[in-house]
Amino acid sequence: MNKKVVLITGTNSGFGWLTANSVAALGHKVYATMRDTAGKNADKAKALAQVANVTVLDVTLTDETSVKNAIDTVIATEGTIDVLVNNAGISMFGVAESATPADVQRMFDVNVIAPWRLMKLALPAMRKQSEGLIINVSSGWGRFSAPFSAVYAASKFALEGLSEGLHYELRPLGVDVAIIQPGAFPTEMSQKLQLGSDPSVVEDYKAIAEFPDKMFSAIGQIFETAKPNPQDVADAVINLINLPKGQRPLRTVVDSSTGEIVERANEAVNVEYAKVLAAFGLKDLLT
Repeated sequence: MNKKVVLITGTNSGFGWLTANSVAALGHKVYATMRDTAGKNADKAKALAQVANVTVLDVTLTDETSVKNAIDTVIATEGTIDVLVNNAGISMFGVAESATPADVQRMFDVNVIAPWRLMKLALPAMRKQSEGLIINVSSGWGRFSAPFSAVYAASKFALEGLSEGLHYELRPLGVDVAIIQPGAFPTEMSQKLQLGSDPSVVEDYKAIAEFPDKMFSAIGQIFETAKPNPQDVADAVINLINLPKGQRPLRTVVDSSTGEIVERANEAVNVEYAKVLAAFGLKDLLT
């Protein structure tokens, strides 16, 4: 197996932490990014830096200079970036109207603009070597926008839109773009849900006030019965890395509870998507 240079964002916890450890264990060189490595994430950064094949980089993904410095460091040291895993993200829960424009901006800055910033900076090296892999961690809510998760889902819809178009643009150049759609998992991100900054409107939604609790109850039941393991997402990343260039699927669903529903939706859209590309003279990009 060829050893690859892999940059992973959001490695201080959850999917990112597991992915960094799992990819490094296979002998790949991992650059693991997280914020505030001298502050709140100091212990996580120190622990991860002690793992063989891992270098921790302090990166603020919403800061252009910080991200560029990280990419430049990796390329100066390794000569290239073979795999980019855009894993970092934030979530929001609550009635959509409670989100202010600033809340939506923050959500898109982290979940959409930041991944795009990284892709834009990593792609020249990938195109130069006619080889590369970008993995964007989305969500099942990147296919369905659920009540009380509309702002978060909108950001994942946007990430999927970028990824889907790039998948077909870049594949002829030797670069693969893939999406991972996790379902509900018991990670730190799921325990740190942000709320909208305008609670003044919440009272007007009292007619559906019981539904958020119903949703959390259903998720809790999923955790008890399906017992979703976050390691499955890390394993999906590894599987995509191991697959031959040009044979990586656009979407990989990782969801032991509702995954079949998402997969069927993906399959149905793929059929119609192919018709759209054919209608606009782009059929050759499908193969």
